[in-house]
Amino acid sequence: MAKDEDFFKRDFSCVKEIVNRVRACFLKGNELSLKDIDLTSIMDEFNPTISFVYLTLFQAGEKPIRWGTRRSTLEKALSRNIGKIKEHKNFQNFDLKTARIMIEYVTAQYPIDLTKIHTSKFDENRFEPGVSGILMKNSEEVYYYMPTDAVVQSQMSVGSMLETLAKKMPVAKVTDKKIERIKRLVNSTDYQAYVIKTRAFVSYKDEVYPLYRGNILYEKFDEDVLLDQFIKASDWLVENLHDDGRFLYYYDCKDDSQKDHEHPTRKEPNLYYNDLRHNGGVITLVRAYIQTKDKKYLDAAKKALGFTASISVKDDNGGMYAFYNKKAKLGGTGTALAAMMNYRIASNDKTFDNYITGYVKHLISRIYKGEFLGYYIHPEYNNGKPLINLTDKERRETFSFYYPGEALLGIALFLNHFDGEDELKKLTEQKIKPALDWIVNERPKVYADMFASLPSDAWLMQAIEELSDNKNLIGDDQINFVFNDANAMMSLMYKKDDNPYLDYEGGFYYNWGDHFYPDGARAEGLVAAYFLAKKLGRTGLAEQILDACKLAAKCQFGLFNNEIYTYAHKNPQKSLHTIRFKMTRQWIRVDTIQHVACFFVRLNWALNNPASL
Repeated sequence: MAKDEDFFKRDFSCVKEIVNRVRACFLKGNELSLKDIDLTSIMDEFNPTISFVYLTLFQAGEKPIRWGTRRSTLEKALSRNIGKIKEHKNFQNFDLKTARIMIEYVTAQYPIDLTKIHTSKFDENRFEPGVSGILMKNSEEVYYYMPTDAVVQSQMSVGSMLETLAKKMPVAKVTDKKIERIKRLVNSTDYQAYVIKTRAFVSYKDEVYPLYRGNILYEKFDEDVLLDQFIKASDWLVENLHDDGRFLYYYDCKDDSQKDHEHPTRKEPNLYYNDLRHNGGVITLVRAYIQTKDKKYLDAAKKALGFTASISVKDDNGGMYAFYNKKAKLGGTGTALAAMMNYRIASNDKTFDNYITGYVKHLISRIYKGEFLGYYIHPEYNNGKPLINLTDKERRETFSFYYPGEALLGIALFLNHFDGEDELKKLTEQKIKPALDWIVNERPKVYADMFASLPSDAWLMQAIEELSDNKNLIGDDQINFVFNDANAMMSLMYKKDDNPYLDYEGGFYYNWGDHFYPDGARAEGLVAAYFLAKKLGRTGLAEQILDACKLAAKCQFGLFNNEIYTYAHKNPQKSLHTIRFKMTRQWIRVDTIQHVACFFVRLNWALNNPASL
């Protein structure tokens, strides 16, 4: 890792000049010459026996044109690539004045046994998406999967890499069955497999940037980056809010498509939508208004809440619940309540008060012996009718980690910030007291088999933070729950010196060696723990958590689609300023933006310590 760190501190003006000359070759037909350029900063890793060189052109709306070769010098390799790219049938479709240019060359390779390849341990058989590539070769043929292929093709698994290679290679192309192709490739004795490492650079306007995992590398935490990404992501939500109050829910940057990978058979106009994630988008907009005081965010939030109101249904007990996709989820109503309360607190607009009180009444009716029940209506139970008397089996099958925390956060905001409704508040406190006890003391026993090493209950951590001043509801058990989860998250976070990859620092893991999780959702719980520690005067713990939050944020910076990163996107103007699922996956969803953005803005508030918080 030290070698990589040192590399990114170098002067890469020579690469900028190389790209300028490559562009001139495309535009004017020049012969490429690099003889008068000082290549010292990059040539120490160039080995003519292994340094296969790829040159790629990117342009919005076009498939990339890519060619690779190995020659005795970088100049000869690039000259060969330029000539072959010019012969491509789609070359004339590219505007060579503005097309993005990538140069990538192999710097190291070592043998690997494909039957043992994995992504779960730091050893010689590891494949790291976006950092590792694969070379397959025999005496006559070579096939490359370059590290940047993971970004360009939106991949992050061994299976996807092997399938990409299998589609190219004669040994595997004999069958159309994906699994069979991969098996033939992995078990083939015709080729030797190698892990390869590369250096890559991409142009943006008049500059050239070194890439790590196909992205620019964020070397340190930066408050300006934190706030800039939050604002720009919030603006994207405003710009992609439909007339009916729904957001652009899902977007695949690679294909410029709204086809959801979890619901691939759904097509326009019946694309999948999720009401819980919608409500998270509303909360993001409200927080953007709090940060900027720009009313456009508040107006967009109200419009989006119109959709939430439109899917609300009265129950038989005077309450109200969110009903969507033939389901009434505890979390759907809980996040609706949280979104409407966030909006009401920021705006003092009481438009949705009847919905707010209706949601509260419904939520407290869904507590059974201290347990919040996950569903009120589910099409696979009780013929799609309300679930009033669930069996133990049904309760277990409809259990959710997240829904109770979402419900409690909405209720906490109601109790703390809704004026009036004293009787309902009194009843609500009576109802949720046993629920708060049950969730931290009994749930780990009843559902012990469902708990993982890495905590994931950030909504509940936020709810306890919000309720922490109410000593009738929050005691040591709830406080300890928040801090125990925070400590667990911090202990399961990659640090600077405990992994071999520069961008892992601040990412979470279940088991050391896992591919990292840059996780805004969990980080929301972590920053909530900071505010709770600060409120309780636990200064040392607060500072420890704040430092961990900064590491988590630095890690998540890499998920943001800035102008430099969108080189491989089919429609860069559409994907610009979104926040991805994963580092090399090109999928966007409203909640991937919401969780990271909401974590970022709360961390910004923590660092700037406004008097109102």
